[in-house]
Amino acid sequence: MAPTTQQTITVDLGARSVEVPKGGLYDRYRMNTDLDAVAADPRVPGIDFFRQLPKARVDSPIGPTWTPNFYYRISTARLTMVAPARAIRSRLPRELAPLELTPGLGLVSVMFFRYDVCDIDFYTEAAVGIAVKPVRHGGLGVVDLLAGLKNDHLHSYVLSLPVSSDIAQVRGHDGYGFPKWVTDIGVDIDDTRAAARVANADGGMDVSFSARTPRQAALASGEQVSSLTSYTTINGAWHSTLSQTNVLAAGAARLPRGIDLRLGTGRVADDIRSLRPIGTIQLDVVTEAQNALHMPVPTSVRNLDGALR
Repeated sequence: MAPTTQQTITVDLGARSVEVPKGGLYDRYRMNTDLDAVAADPRVPGIDFFRQLPKARVDSPIGPTWTPNFYYRISTARLTMVAPARAIRSRLPRELAPLELTPGLGLVSVMFFRYDVCDIDFYTEAAVGIAVKPVRHGGLGVVDLLAGLKNDHLHSYVLSLPVSSDIAQVRGHDGYGFPKWVTDIGVDIDDTRAAARVANADGGMDVSFSARTPRQAALASGEQVSSLTSYTTINGAWHSTLSQTNVLAAGAARLPRGIDLRLGTGRVADDIRSLRPIGTIQLDVVTEAQNALHMPVPTSVRNLDGALR
């Protein structure tokens, strides 16, 4: 279950003001968190991963901030599905191309995240994403596809990214260019089961998910660090955002059975339906991990006519 309600304070992010937990990590450290203080939290499995990633103070659309954003304990569930490339292309900007499993079939994902300890305090998140070719890659993408399926380094474009906290919404939308909004999101992931529910604007069900957790394998810190590069536009200019995940306990099931994914009424369900997914080819559940989310950087992408933007 999510942490109980606590007192909040108001903080400014650029031109926006949001409420954050009083006495929480953001209140105390404003993104430049004391790693020794985090290490004392019994929920955190260690901090070695973060000591190798020194933070830097940078300017951003939300004002000066420290990057990367550190997530000290997270859990995730991801459904990878195949969908018609034509449906996928209809949802992509012209500058991006789907990563195809075979001609005419691409890969899409529905994901759920629980961030128990992080620089901007507890929140949950859901996502609908499309696997795309790296913007600087002009070939067939076979190497990129194999790397992506191995969960090594995937490139994506996100259609939906609802979150459960105001600070996550403002940072994600204004600072990163992601399609974020705030709603109730319940995510519970353990060694037995992974379950999630995303509420729509009226409090009803947008999307719900439940599945048995695949058998988990424990990993040493640094043994498996996967990367995700996401593409967004900020003020009309293309940017790329790097996310690095230090996987500590994970399992996967190919062609999984017993997946209960229900689509109700809402933005997330609409985005999933628009992709016309054919079937789920893999379920990945990570019961313990850590993450470093870097601030976006400008990148050049090509229009269909070959011109750079």
